[in-house]
Amino acid sequence: MAFSTYFVVRSALYTSVDTQLRARAATFVDSSALALDPSFVLTLARAFTSDISVALIYPDGSVYAPGPRIPIGGPEVDVASGQDQSSLRTAGGQRILAERSKSGVTLVLSQRLAPTQRVLDRLALVLGIVGGIGVVVAAAAGTAVGRTGLRPVSRLTAAAERVARTDDLTPIPVTGNDELARLTMSFNAMLRALADSRERQSRLVADAGHELKTPLTSLRTNAELLIAAGRPGAPALPPGETEAIRDDVLAQIEELSTLVADLVDLAREDSPETVRQRIDLRDVLDGALDRVQRRRSDVQFEVWAASWFVYGDAGGFGRAVLNILDNAAKWSPPGEKVHVALRQVGPNVAELTVADAGPGIPEHDRQLVFERFYRSDTARSMPGSGLGLAIVRQVVVKHGGVITADVSERGGALIRIALPGEPAPAPDGGPFVEG
Repeated sequence: MAFSTYFVVRSALYTSVDTQLRARAATFVDSSALALDPSFVLTLARAFTSDISVALIYPDGSVYAPGPRIPIGGPEVDVASGQDQSSLRTAGGQRILAERSKSGVTLVLSQRLAPTQRVLDRLALVLGIVGGIGVVVAAAAGTAVGRTGLRPVSRLTAAAERVARTDDLTPIPVTGNDELARLTMSFNAMLRALADSRERQSRLVADAGHELKTPLTSLRTNAELLIAAGRPGAPALPPGETEAIRDDVLAQIEELSTLVADLVDLAREDSPETVRQRIDLRDVLDGALDRVQRRRSDVQFEVWAASWFVYGDAGGFGRAVLNILDNAAKWSPPGEKVHVALRQVGPNVAELTVADAGPGIPEHDRQLVFERFYRSDTARSMPGSGLGLAIVRQVVVKHGGVITADVSERGGALIRIALPGEPAPAPDGGPFVEG
């Protein structure tokens, strides 16, 4: 900007000098006074200024220059000889104009450029000072703006280093509504997800330790009794006591195996690394029914099922449906059927319902039954780990569904699962009975 200003002013000043020289020359070139009284012309041309020098070049080549010497060169000689009508150039710190008159006399005017150059030198100094100050101010402003703009980035960097160093997952305060603010909110969402995952892991480990403690303690006690009774000289156990202890040990081992298997399933569902594919929930339901009936041949299932396609983890859905059917079979009274239905209930939504005729779930327990290791008072005497319905809810929520517990028409438990998906190309038939 300073350079542009300097050259614009320089051009304007030189143009002004040229205009003044041409105006003075025009006054005399068209006049016959050049030939009649040259001294008067020279005096008048230098009037009002000491920076002007005047010379005359006659047709015979003689030069009349009574004042300061003018560096007359080739361009002026060409004008005097008639080759050019006028010339304008800079030489020896002067601006030199040559104009040929009608009488053949050439008028040469020159103006010293020293005053103009002093003005330009002062302008260059002022522009240099102003430009330097501008650079300093711009640098300071840029530094301040840069520090202000990068402060959220510094906070993010410090937060990431803090997490790596201390495992502190405290969110970062969000200021503004720009890209950095959105980046901070995304980082906070990641921190919250990490905190939730850590809390779930800690709670799972604590709950698993608590649940494993009781059967392991009982198993150890029974094992110590059997070992002590088998030592030489030890008193014999009462008749039938050994068999009872062995049966108890087997039952506790089965309980531990079930608990560990459920924990593995729960941990697997927590993992994001699952293969998702398009699956028919009807096929998943058929496979789960086969497995349940092999274990509980005394329970009948009445099924109404249409094909419903979902996009997700086939293994996870299989475990979830199997747990629901197992739970219904466990609570179903002898001679009663478990009703299972899979039908479309809305645009891109299907509902799977499993209803038994058992004692049902008390109203105050209907939200709690989906918590990990929760067992109602009526369920404590029944086998189980308290993880079955928790696994079901985890699978359903992971696939965008909703699960609720209610009371069936026969007073038993009714589990409803709503899942997004799409129906089969052709509708399915009516009810069929398995079992």
